[in-house]
Amino acid sequence: MKRLLGLLTNWSEKILSVAPERIQQQARQKAKRLLRLVGGNPNLFLSDPAVQRPHDPGQGSGQSVAHKGDAVDEAIKRSQQWLLQRQAEAGYWAYELEADTTLTAEYLMLRRFLGLVDPEKQRKAVRYLIDAQVPEGGWPIYYGGPPEISASVKAYFALKLCGVSAAEPFMEKARTMILNKGGVVGANVFTKIALALLDQYDWRGIPSMPAEIVLLPPGFLFSLYALSYWSRTVLTPLLIIFHYKPVCRIPKEQGIDELYLTAREWVNFRCEPPFRMDRRLLTWRNFFIALDGLLRFYERVVPQGLRKKAIARAEQWMLKRMEGEGGLGAIYPAMANSVLALRCLGYEVDHLLVRKALRKIEALEVHEGDAMHLQPCFSPVWDTPLTINALIESGLPQDHPALVKAARWTLSQQCRKVGDWIVSSPTAEPGGWSFQFENEFYPDNDDTAVVVMALSKIKMPEWDAQRDGMRRGMRWTLAMQGSDGGWGAYDKDNNRMFLNQIPFADHRALLDPSTADLTGRELEMLGALGFDMRHPAAVRALRFLWKNQEADGSWYGRWGVNYVYGTWSVLAGLKAIGEDMRARYVRRAVTWLVSKQNPDGGWGESCRSYAEADAHGVGESTPSQTAWALLALLCAGEVDSLSVLRGVNYLLRQQDAQGFWSECKHTGTGFPRVFYLRYHGYCQYFPLWALSMYRSLKARGRTRADENRERNRQHGRFRFEA
Repeated sequence: MKRLLGLLTNWSEKILSVAPERIQQQARQKAKRLLRLVGGNPNLFLSDPAVQRPHDPGQGSGQSVAHKGDAVDEAIKRSQQWLLQRQAEAGYWAYELEADTTLTAEYLMLRRFLGLVDPEKQRKAVRYLIDAQVPEGGWPIYYGGPPEISASVKAYFALKLCGVSAAEPFMEKARTMILNKGGVVGANVFTKIALALLDQYDWRGIPSMPAEIVLLPPGFLFSLYALSYWSRTVLTPLLIIFHYKPVCRIPKEQGIDELYLTAREWVNFRCEPPFRMDRRLLTWRNFFIALDGLLRFYERVVPQGLRKKAIARAEQWMLKRMEGEGGLGAIYPAMANSVLALRCLGYEVDHLLVRKALRKIEALEVHEGDAMHLQPCFSPVWDTPLTINALIESGLPQDHPALVKAARWTLSQQCRKVGDWIVSSPTAEPGGWSFQFENEFYPDNDDTAVVVMALSKIKMPEWDAQRDGMRRGMRWTLAMQGSDGGWGAYDKDNNRMFLNQIPFADHRALLDPSTADLTGRELEMLGALGFDMRHPAAVRALRFLWKNQEADGSWYGRWGVNYVYGTWSVLAGLKAIGEDMRARYVRRAVTWLVSKQNPDGGWGESCRSYAEADAHGVGESTPSQTAWALLALLCAGEVDSLSVLRGVNYLLRQQDAQGFWSECKHTGTGFPRVFYLRYHGYCQYFPLWALSMYRSLKARGRTRADENRERNRQHGRFRFEA
């Protein structure tokens, strides 16, 4: 049915595109009436697509235009109010960033290892874990997904640590599911490390990572700087932990011996993941597994003076990056590892550094009623500029007090220190923005581009500071463009993909190569500043995007799920720099998006799409993914298409009376196939952005972003030297 609907939509649009205007309008009027019936809402009326609203004198300054009885206008107004009411006093927006149960389980293990069990927090975390179990018996890594072995092992063990009996029916069900998937030996490396710390897995089954890695020069084939930011901050404290191999003994009844298919003492760890060889002899994986054996011999003969120097260097590296207020890397895994490493080095639990690190971890707790879970980090520097962009498009004046306040806060978060990025881009100067409240060493290209876009649309009294901040941000992120023409997130040319085959990296996310979604975002930033396709960075980026377009016309989404996200990011960037949206490769992307629309008018894509080709663009409709598809189609000039009308209708139906869109699915990506995210703000500001863009195009034939770009292009307000 879905494919048939997609074909009919494509055919109808092609026929309409060559029909006389009178016939087109009659057909769209009929389609509009049909949509009202299909929508099941007799009170829902879309704006008349055949009528352009009169220009309002106040629009040039960003004033909203009221249209009584117009469902789109009312939805926008409700959403504006909902968002404005949730702005923090300091000026930012920060919504919960939800992951899966693994972090909460790890947090319980960490507190047990440190001897800091909090009975009330433990009770609430147990409640959360029990409630998150799926009917199949295990725990998934994304909403609606199947049970996953590593997440299930962690949750099961955490529950036993907290005193839950293995004889409970739900625990028996979980145990059966885990054993059916191969037992504890089938879990990933990071799970096995967590288990080894509590004497539930043998350190012999953990890949060797000698501390001397920190002594390798940055340009070496396998140095810390050959890895991504997240791998670097997670691995460095682990090198200290691997040297000491600490173990916290627990009562046998709280252990998980029952999760081994073969008794633990009989397990041949060299024949289990991640050491299981490929059948084909000459592969990178087999090479690194063989190398691991040599490293184990090296661990027995390494000179103690060299090891002592390496541990001291790792400690120094770690402490320098813990000086800020966000914790090491400002992400939970690195923060937790830093605490464990400090304890290995002899720092007491009540030491100032340990207490500070623990406070930053505790701040990630989310308490909801009788349950508690942990989020991986905070996302204010991401949520805030995206909210600004949506509110500007919705009609708020460019000098609205809430927007100016948000811009001031955002400017205050600009990174001014030299971070790890200097290794891959030695000519760059500080000026990027990070994702979290504080992560000075690790700004990223995605946040920086979105911040610069948002600031370019606001009229601040502090003009010089605004312009200088944007200039620094643009120059930093352009200096981070890869040699392939694309952008990664945190480093330049972090693309030695064979390193993903080392046994330690069984999650296959050790690196940070260029991706289409980030490259599209950089183009959108350039367009917002008034640049076009002739900019040297845009020329290189276009070649990257042409090369990386999928055969079906879509683009991969590394940081959002998945091809719907990537395709939106690219089309928005192409529109911003003035690409002809009638170009053949653009129309292929449009055709793909239209073909993936669901019968309810929305779009959705499951996290399963990262692992299975037949799931690309397929999934239950969500407000955020529908908004991305609409934004993409509107950028491509499809404002009057039936697909856009149906998508708008879907968003209107899903919004409640308070202006809120509900969404429970994970539509953000941490590591494809391993770790997914649910940004609680995505289903709020993206639908507002899409509806507002639709209204702008219907009313004036131009978006407010178009008008802003044109002003910047004509007046050269932000035409900084690249």
